[in-house]
Amino acid sequence: MPVTIRTIQTSTPSVKLEQNDIRDVFAAQEHLTRLGQRLIQTSFDSAAISTRYSCVTEFDLNTPAPQQPLFYDRSTGALLSPSTGARNQHYVQHAPDLFISTARSALEACEDLSPEDITHVITVSCTGFYNPGPDYQIVRELGLKPSTVRHHLGFMGCYAAFPALRAARDFCLADPEAKVLVVSVELCTLHVHSSNDPDTIMGSAIFADGAAAAIVSSGEYPGLVIDDFQTTLTPVGEDAMAWNIGDNGFEMVLGTYVPHIIDENITDALQPLLRGGQRELNASEIPHWGIHPGGRAILDRIQKRLDLSDEQLDPARRVLRDYGNMSSATVLFVLKDIVESASAAQGEKVCAMAFGPGLTVETGLFTLARE
Repeated sequence: MPVTIRTIQTSTPSVKLEQNDIRDVFAAQEHLTRLGQRLIQTSFDSAAISTRYSCVTEFDLNTPAPQQPLFYDRSTGALLSPSTGARNQHYVQHAPDLFISTARSALEACEDLSPEDITHVITVSCTGFYNPGPDYQIVRELGLKPSTVRHHLGFMGCYAAFPALRAARDFCLADPEAKVLVVSVELCTLHVHSSNDPDTIMGSAIFADGAAAAIVSSGEYPGLVIDDFQTTLTPVGEDAMAWNIGDNGFEMVLGTYVPHIIDENITDALQPLLRGGQRELNASEIPHWGIHPGGRAILDRIQKRLDLSDEQLDPARRVLRDYGNMSSATVLFVLKDIVESASAAQGEKVCAMAFGPGLTVETGLFTLARE
């Protein structure tokens, strides 16, 4: 019996950031060197991002400025540096609503399912922590059974949606009656820093906040039939991409060599997926590509290396342009775009991939199912 991703629902916080406006805020910081200012200008302008979303209301100039700002002092134009504890407390205030509302949207999208039908909840996030956590809150707020099996995948980074979906598939293969709710929420903008460091500047230029939820179950339904997942570690790159906890927020290491590493290793990384089991697929035979838009340079390198058309990269580039890099939730935005595309036909293959610390390459193969 096939296992199907029956729905993908997405949402964002309310604060919409224009890339040019937030660039100017970062570029105006007094401590910057001339090189730092040039790097900010280049990084923000070349990111291929128009808008992003944030849970930090202080960045929204249409709302009253707080008397005691935490992230951004509008009166001086200064970006502040709150402690990791203060940033995490902001996560505790804003993440639950996104987890619960996005999960509810996914459940409502499957009209034949009631809250009592959900057997497993898997939550995903690398941008904050609290306990009882979002998995617990979803069970309580959506009225799921108290016996619902709960798992939380934390601090894995941009590729974490794939381990979550893989676990959901495995639960359904083990028990055909399982109905699994997967929810990812990432509030990356809580960890922005003003800095002259190129890695920090790049993170500030591309990362954003967003949420996505999916329901996975056995059976034939419209959506994405799961064919396979594969994990690959590249031979190099352990120091090029990392995610650490510092005293003033989580610290992203996103080296400029990451696109080169992906370029040099993506063909080999795809082989276990394309040639696994009884499959003998070539990249040229797959019409749809759900690529995590970790940055414009990564998409450019993959497109050239795999000889993909502009149309095949459109879903990833659209998500990058309109939402930025929302860590683990991002690839679900891309897959949703593909599923809802008028050009996506019954039985066509979708290859998806995401990248994270290590350097880890997660890949998935799906088949489109229509009504």
